Amino acid sequence: MAGEHDLITTRGAVLTRAKEVTFMGHPKGLFYLAFTEAWERFSYYGMTALLALYMVNQLLLPGHVEHISGFSGFRAALESVVGPLSTQALASQIFGLYSGFVYFTPLLGGMIADRWIGQRNAVVIGALSMSAGHIAMTFDQSFLLALLLLVIGSGFLKGNISAQVGALYPPEDEARRTRGFVIFSTAINIGAVAGPLLCGVLAQVYGWHYGFGIAAIFMLLGLATYLYGYRYLPARVERREFEGTRLTAVEKRIVYALIAVMIITIFQSTAFYQVFNVNPVWIQQHVALDVGGFRIPVPWFQSINSVSSVLCVPLVLCIWRRQALRRREPNDLAKIGMGAWITAASNLILVVAILVSRDAPVHPIWPFLYSALLGISFLYYWPVLLALVSRAAPAKVNATLMGLTFMSLFISNNLIGWIGGFYEKMTPVQFWAMHAAIAAGGGLLVVLFGRRLSRTLYAQPQ
Repeated sequence: MAGEHDLITTRGAVLTRAKEVTFMGHPKGLFYLAFTEAWERFSYYGMTALLALYMVNQLLLPGHVEHISGFSGFRAALESVVGPLSTQALASQIFGLYSGFVYFTPLLGGMIADRWIGQRNAVVIGALSMSAGHIAMTFDQSFLLALLLLVIGSGFLKGNISAQVGALYPPEDEARRTRGFVIFSTAINIGAVAGPLLCGVLAQVYGWHYGFGIAAIFMLLGLATYLYGYRYLPARVERREFEGTRLTAVEKRIVYALIAVMIITIFQSTAFYQVFNVNPVWIQQHVALDVGGFRIPVPWFQSINSVSSVLCVPLVLCIWRRQALRRREPNDLAKIGMGAWITAASNLILVVAILVSRDAPVHPIWPFLYSALLGISFLYYWPVLLALVSRAAPAKVNATLMGLTFMSLFISNNLIGWIGGFYEKMTPVQFWAMHAAIAAGGGLLVVLFGRRLSRTLYAQPQ
């Protein structure tokens, strides 16, 4: 019993210390988690920026595709479900499956962390698996193995590190938690900016595998950062609440409402994440990339939405503060709805660009504006959703619901893979207008059901 008491005391001390040590008004652990995620996002977005182009321009072409271990069986299984696929459609399906399962496995990782190993151990396992995956990506033969390792690693890391961010704040501190998730997401965007820039230029100058190799190095830096800040992080945050508990009727209603919000966000996620799949292929085919003797690497365009998110954080936070002072700040649901409408407007920019350019190559300013506006939509959408789930989800299933939040991205990313298969069958105007309509559908659902959901999620405890 004495040993058990010491263990409980130690865990409580770690958790108390994680919450009390502050920097810039936030728990110090937030910044270690943010920098860990920045390194991880550098590796992920750097690799993702190359993936679709790598498959279309080299890996899936004759002379390379034969070298991929197990690929003939994989392709046969895939085509037995969706039918014969062109190189571009096959690349889109693979991208959608990979990026989708990257966001599915956090549900399993959250459950494993809640019940058995805790968030800290889960994040370490995830970082090691993702590092191995990035190394395997540097060889054609291990392409499918690389994707599998990255998917498994993401499952252990993503939801659990986000759950730790939320656990740094007391349940009633909604405003500071939301701002904390914005800071956390800013770190994500810093990594998402640097990754495509460096990986893109290395791939263009030295070859694809150099771009993938640098991603592995930065994933290992992320693991080192996490371990260095270990003492400031919450210890086994939800595991202590899991066993022997059941959800009350009120808690069940909250869970159902949160799931409904996640389903609504699938619409704007589908329109948003096509920026990583078909958009690079469209840019390569239709945008004038040669400027003053320099050819713009296509992956660089994927950094723009993250640059926009980083630069616009002070502006968005200032807007929210002023609205709060006048008691007019939108709640989290309203912000998510605004994000959907901004995503719709972003896709309409590409429609306008194509119509204005007619048969001439599209000026680079148009995809620049498209990605920049997507960056603003991100601020109104994803960090706000994470903060809402972290605040409202019952403690005993908090990490599991954080993992379930990423399940919405599993669905949307699989959808972009399937929808991307229609790219060659539609005109570019039709393709991007369809994505604008999909995002607008999410905004409309918030208008229709937002008040009803808010009554559940913001009800005062009895």
